[in-house]
Order: sequence, then C-alpha cells, then structure tokens
Amino acid sequence: MAIFSKSNVPQFSVDVYQNEYLPEDGREVNAVVTVTATGGGTIGSAVAAPHLYAPGEGPSAAVVLMVDCSGSMDHPPTKMRNARDATGAAIDTLRDGVHFAVVAGTHLAREVYPGDGRLAVAGPDTREQAKQALRKLSAGGGTAIGTWLRRADRLLASADVAIRHGILLTDGRNEHESPEDLRAALDACAGRFTCDARGVGTDWEVKEVTGIASALLGTADIVADPAGLAADFTRMMETAMGKEVADVSLRLWTPAGATVTFVKQVAPTVEELTGRRTEAGPRTGDYPLGSWGDESRDYHLCVAVPPAAVGREMLAARVSLVIPQPGGSVQSLGAQGLVRAVWTDDLAASTSINPQVAHYTGQAELAEVIQEGLDLRKVGDMDGATAKLGRAVQLASASGNADTAKLLAKVVDVVDAATGTVRLKTKVEEADEMTLETRSTKTVRVKK
Repeated sequence: MAIFSKSNVPQFSVDVYQNEYLPEDGREVNAVVTVTATGGGTIGSAVAAPHLYAPGEGPSAAVVLMVDCSGSMDHPPTKMRNARDATGAAIDTLRDGVHFAVVAGTHLAREVYPGDGRLAVAGPDTREQAKQALRKLSAGGGTAIGTWLRRADRLLASADVAIRHGILLTDGRNEHESPEDLRAALDACAGRFTCDARGVGTDWEVKEVTGIASALLGTADIVADPAGLAADFTRMMETAMGKEVADVSLRLWTPAGATVTFVKQVAPTVEELTGRRTEAGPRTGDYPLGSWGDESRDYHLCVAVPPAAVGREMLAARVSLVIPQPGGSVQSLGAQGLVRAVWTDDLAASTSINPQVAHYTGQAELAEVIQEGLDLRKVGDMDGATAKLGRAVQLASASGNADTAKLLAKVVDVVDAATGTVRLKTKVEEADEMTLETRSTKTVRVKK
C-alpha cells in the first residue's frame, strides 16, 4: 500500500484483495481494489458545517442547480413549491466562495440566477439574492434535459475551479428531445463535470435518470414524496461541498499478453467502467473515478493472463491513481497496488475464492437480477420475474444487504429467503417498484 500526502487534500491509498493462485494453464485473475481517501478534513467539518471554511479556503468549486420547471411540476402545485424550497436549502449549504448558478429547465434552459452566462460567488448576499430569484419560478413548458446539461456545462466551464458539479431534478420523461439528443449531450458533458440526478414523484423514467447520473459519475435516487426534497438536496450539496480532488482516474497497466476483461465499481454502487477506458500508453489505460472527498470505494478487476506451468508467477496488473493534466500529462497520487498470478498444483489454493471477490460478484449479480426481474414483470413474464426476483432475495439475504431486502419485500412476498422462494405481489405501489429499480445498484461493503 502506498499513500499520497499533500496539505489540505485527502491522502489516497490502494489495497488489493485477491487469491493469486491459479491452476496449471489457468488464465483468469480476479481482484478487488479498495481506493480510500482520508485526511482531507471533510468528515465532521466541511460536510457538517460548510461555512466553517473562511472565504477562499477549501477546494475551488462551482455548482449549477438544474430545476425542472415543466408544466407537470404544477401537479400538484405543492411539487413546485417543494422544489423551490429544496433548491433554497441547497443554496444555504454552499460554502462561501463557491461559484454557483440556478437553471430552470423546460424544453429550454433558462438562467434564473445570476443570469447572463455568469456564475455568482456564494456569500450571505448572493445566497439571499438567489433565494429571492427562486420565488419567481413557475411551472410551464416541456422537458428537454439535454439542453439543461449543455447550459450547465457552459456555465461551469466559465469558472477556473477544481471541482465542477451539477444537481439535476426532474419529475417527468424527457419528451421534448430525442434519446439521441440526450445521449449526445451526455457524451459532450462526460468528464467535464459530475452530476447528481433526482426523480421526484413517480412520472419520470428510471433508466433516464440513472443513465444521466451514470454517464456523469454522480448519484441517482428517487424522492417519491416531494416533501422530502429539501432534506435530500441538503445532503447532496453537503456531499458535493466535501469533494476536494477532481478527475481522479484509476490507471491499469498489464504486461504483454495480458488483457483487461472488465473493470467495475462495486461499492458503494455497481457501475460498469470497462467501456470508459482511455488509452494512456503501451498496455496502459485510465478509468475515470470522478471527484473525491473523504471516502472509500471498491473496484472489481478481471485480467486474462497467458497460461503458464506450475511454479511460474507474474505481475498480472499494476494499479495506480492519477489526475489528468492539461497537455496530456498526469499528476500521480502515489498510491499503487499490484495484482499477481501464481500457478500451483495445490487444488485447495487454486480453487479458493477471495472473500471480497466472492462478495462483490454476488452484489453485482444482485443488481443485475433485480433489473432483469423488474423488466420481465413489466412485460408480463411473471414466471421469469418470480425466478429473477427470488434469486435477488436469496443474494440480498446471503450478503446482508438489508436495505435491498426491505425494498424487495415490497414487490414480492418472501416464502424462504435462503432458497429464494417468493411470490409476486398482486398489487405493488408504483413508488415502491421505482425505488427498488433506482436503488438496485446500491451495495453493502464486504464484512471484514
């Protein structure tokens, strides 16, 4: 384990968990890599009380809040009021000195505050002015989320800051632009800022909202009751204010003859990273990890190595952390981990599965079978849905994922969790089904 140390930013460390032993001619090496950032001062200080920073202290940051103001936000009228209150609560949570703006999203993207393509600088006066501007928000128009994201990107790009972040709220489907337009906007914004996305109520499309968060390395969630928006927005902004290092990438080097099968985040959520690789030199690729504060995340790597005889060993992969710099250079964060392969004729050694690898393989399968089960339920394949959701109950029970188990129990009647025997409920609240789908990728850490 290596540690990167620098004043006022987190120290990064990398730990590798694996069973390095392979049978003769074995080719597949699996490892869980835990990346941890500590000592940045975000836990119990900036997150709990962001105004404890003096102006100019803390990481430079910019935030754009995108608030759905389409016509559906007026049904019921309290929804728009809750959205205004939530945005105001998020603005109150901004650290002094952070650049920010508010965008009203319909089929267009209108700058509510400060306007004219500018960002305001958070302080007592600008917070109050922004909240006054929020009072003028009203519902009317369509929904074209890609235009909101592009406007946020232009605003965030105008600030010379380390951290660029968006918060997006929607209550409906993206009906006033094509899926291709939204995808093009996400492709244009990816790597330029992170974005948390929230769906309020039950009239929005889960895969749209989770897709936005996934593409922009943020979080997604449902706020079924609009009255809960203020608390959720406050938590989101507190987390954003705790980010201190932007654009971290996991750099993976493999030797000649070895290839990367997959790279995925497995905690705190499952997120596929394999297709996001950018080449960084001979046999080296970078995988984006987004912005970091004081936190820990786990990644599952799988590398295919050339087969070898008993007694041989090799370095299967080298893991490090870097931050891309202008001009194509990178800043190394110093933390490094090694993934090894050792060929043995000891059957017990080569067939043993590392506990971390086993746990997260199950968590990834849990997320997958929930999605598959809900999709089958929607198209009327009740037998298929029962089988998939039964397997989900079994996996959630075995791994101790109590939160997911509770969500599953609102969709199925559990007969025997250990065997995955369930019956589909005949009547399921739409909010319960959407909550399960939205939170299906949330995982629990492996038990030490």
